[in-house]
Amino acid sequence: MKHFIIFFSWLIFSTCIEKPDPYMSDIYVFAKGADVSWLTEMEANEKKFYNNAGAQTEGMALLKSVGVNTIRLRVWVNPVNYWNSKQDVLAKAIRAKNLGLRIMIDFHYSDTWADPGHQTKPAAWATQGINELKSLLALHTIDVLNTLKLYHITPEWVQVGNETNDGILWPEGKASINMANYAALINSGYGAVKSVFPNAKVIVHLSNGWDNALFRWNFDGLQTYHAKFDVIGMSLYPLVTNWQQLNMQCLANLNDMVDRYNKEVMIVEAGMAWDSPQACKSFLEDLINKTKSVAQYKGLGVLYWEPQAYAQWQGYTLGAFDSNGKPTVALSAFQ
Repeated sequence: MKHFIIFFSWLIFSTCIEKPDPYMSDIYVFAKGADVSWLTEMEANEKKFYNNAGAQTEGMALLKSVGVNTIRLRVWVNPVNYWNSKQDVLAKAIRAKNLGLRIMIDFHYSDTWADPGHQTKPAAWATQGINELKSLLALHTIDVLNTLKLYHITPEWVQVGNETNDGILWPEGKASINMANYAALINSGYGAVKSVFPNAKVIVHLSNGWDNALFRWNFDGLQTYHAKFDVIGMSLYPLVTNWQQLNMQCLANLNDMVDRYNKEVMIVEAGMAWDSPQACKSFLEDLINKTKSVAQYKGLGVLYWEPQAYAQWQGYTLGAFDSNGKPTVALSAFQ
């Protein structure tokens, strides 16, 4: 009888213990990342990086030491100089792979910056129509990804366009003019990615992650024209004075995207003024917690945009390193 009571008590106790969710084990690893596309150019301009003890440290290794597990790299088609070219991306991707970091590739489909106000076709594609653009986009995507594959680099995520609020490859792929063309170009990119890396998740990325109306307009349009993608990516760059409000709006948008389209979601760019590190830390901690709270573990991660940029590199002031090249307390949110 005594043994039965002990066994019965153990049975009750064991049923009360919260069982680990099998979905979480080895599958759901939250991405805490950084876009470091400027890194090689900064190094070529003799920018150095230092840990908090003052020891010079390679940039990606330094970011890994403060909790970063994911690296994002942008790709330009034929940049005026070497930076963000296929070979530059490969050089950085090899370094990330050797450090055991996860990789996201961000295709801009331009020779320069692509963002909500600029989606300029590559010069070599300038005179092409929509059918040719679909083919060129696919060939470029396959070329870059096959180059990575040759070096045994497997990106987990691939963006087909960068901040495509109003489409890509203007004017042919401008969403407000021709949503069907925009969707067709996204599908061309999707097919190209999957042909090289079938398990890579394809991201469509918009800016202003707090703007639900923008996201509904864009993704309703893509859905209408049967665009294929796996993840909805967002940018979020609040001010010190409004990050709490924008984080709340962003969370509502994240949840709405999951409910409305049944897609995973991710903050693929974030940043705040470098000289407000404590506020930035609070912003990031809150954003990470909110993204993790998205239902069904569909909030995949948060990535900081160019945290290693310091001393107003290229005029950018939203990094997370101080003027001496050391990480600020903001990045402790990733630990």
